Amino acid sequence: MLGWVITCHDDEAQEMLLKLEARFGPLAQCRAVNYWRGLSTNMLSRMMCDALHETDSGDGVIFLTDKSGAAPYRAAALMSHKHDRCEVISGISFPLLEQMYPLRDRLASAEFRGAIVSRGGSGVSSLWHQQQKNPPFVLLHDLYKY
Repeated sequence: MLGWVITCHDDEAQEMLLKLEARFGPLAQCRAVNYWRGLSTNMLSRMMCDALHETDSGDGVIFLTDKSGAAPYRAAALMSHKHDRCEVISGISFPLLEQMYPLRDRLASAEFRGAIVSRGGSGVSSLWHQQQKNPPFVLLHDLYKY
């Protein structure tokens, strides 16, 4: 089953998790990380790292963030590069998570990424989709080659 780390500004992540638990019961491998104003990026990264390790069973972890480019998204993006089968999604809402919950145990992380982005509408994207728009920088020549 895919782990979920829901991370949003203020109390929104915890509120979404509580609503999901009210609908589906206790959620295994699911954590909320709230990002409050004034919280250091170092502390946010530590909280998200703990949540990543608590939710990862080896099948992968999906970071579900509220805003693309904001601190929770950036922290998740940095962590995702160090762990296999990690995806970062932005623009989430409770109705979307409610719709996607049953797919956690049926889809691989990359399949889940595609499904949530296609169902989420124009406001939902992923780190992978953003990277496809802006491919990494490639040197055309080697400055240190003799």
